[in-house]
Amino acid sequence: MGKAYIVGVGMTKFEKPESRDWQYWDMAKEAGTKALDDAGISYEDVEQVPVGYCFQASTAGQRATYELGLTGVPVYNVNNNCATGSSALMLARQFVEGGISDCVLALGFEKMQRGALGGGADGGDFKTSPVARHYGIMAAKHGFEMSPPTAQIFGDAAREHMEQYGTTAAQLAAVGAKNHRHSVNNPYAQFQDAYTVDEILAAKTIHAPLTKLQCSPTSDGAAAAVVVSERFVERHDLDDKAVEIAAQAMTTDTGESFASGSCIDVVGQPMSRAAAARVYEASGLGIEDVDVIELHDCFSINELLTYEALGMCGPGESGKLIEDGATTYGGRWVVNPSGGLISKGHPLGATGIAQAAELTWQLRGEAGARQVADARVALAHNIGLGGAAVVTMLRRS
Repeated sequence: MGKAYIVGVGMTKFEKPESRDWQYWDMAKEAGTKALDDAGISYEDVEQVPVGYCFQASTAGQRATYELGLTGVPVYNVNNNCATGSSALMLARQFVEGGISDCVLALGFEKMQRGALGGGADGGDFKTSPVARHYGIMAAKHGFEMSPPTAQIFGDAAREHMEQYGTTAAQLAAVGAKNHRHSVNNPYAQFQDAYTVDEILAAKTIHAPLTKLQCSPTSDGAAAAVVVSERFVERHDLDDKAVEIAAQAMTTDTGESFASGSCIDVVGQPMSRAAAARVYEASGLGIEDVDVIELHDCFSINELLTYEALGMCGPGESGKLIEDGATTYGGRWVVNPSGGLISKGHPLGATGIAQAAELTWQLRGEAGARQVADARVALAHNIGLGGAAVVTMLRRS
């Protein structure tokens, strides 16, 4: 297996749906052009293009990439719920590491509707939904309320965590406060306002204990990454741009996701734990080596669950970790310097690649006011119900 490097990244500003007059191909062109320009190459250099999205029709990936050029390259349309972007990035890495291609463009975009997501990306009924089994576990233990389904299943996971470990509403709100505070310095973020813990607790309740400021919004936007081989780096003199994908793993649900009947397991903590373990083994790096993390904080509870899955703390200790300031500037790690999904926004197909873009900027020292000092190793975590978890280790030599 060869090595794979990210040498160019780009993204649009994430926007509230319907707030800007653009189509998905417009946002894809903007993000893709930025990534190609960042790498200093042209679209003619690209050999394959995996494209992630959830809400557009089949072959929308082609419609989007045609704005970059009509070169006839293979385009793959990827849909993996909220893990769609990182799934496209994983395909790009596999093409390169396997020696199939020297230069691949991973692209992700979404044009969404306002309002909460339904039970899955398609918003379909629960009888035929791919996540019906997940929501059945939730309903069996907690019943079914009239709150938005995705907020409900994660909110019920939060209730379990509070009951089992004594996690407090203030600790959950502290996740939102941290990520909103971080987003103030991110011009790509959908929201750039800071809030106190008290303000977050006082916001509208979506599904107790989660308030609006602890929930990721629906968003429009796109992100792109150019993934290349080592010989492409050398041939094009891209050492100053190159960030190595040291290891990457995807896991899907196993029996552990459903056996306990717990929403903590149903929303993906076992998947995240398994993917992280594989990445640590493959890269020879552990969580103790990581400086900066972009993780899937679709709701504040999922950030806490992911701390535990990544080995940043023991089971039930994540509330104390956020409370102690261990995951912000001046702490042990900086988590979601971009503002995370909660504040940066969450266009499903773009999210995983936008995480990689942020971490690439961090490892190059190009993140401006949100720069993490001396960052050399970074980790991305992207998860989707249904389910898929992708963990990626990046490093700068």
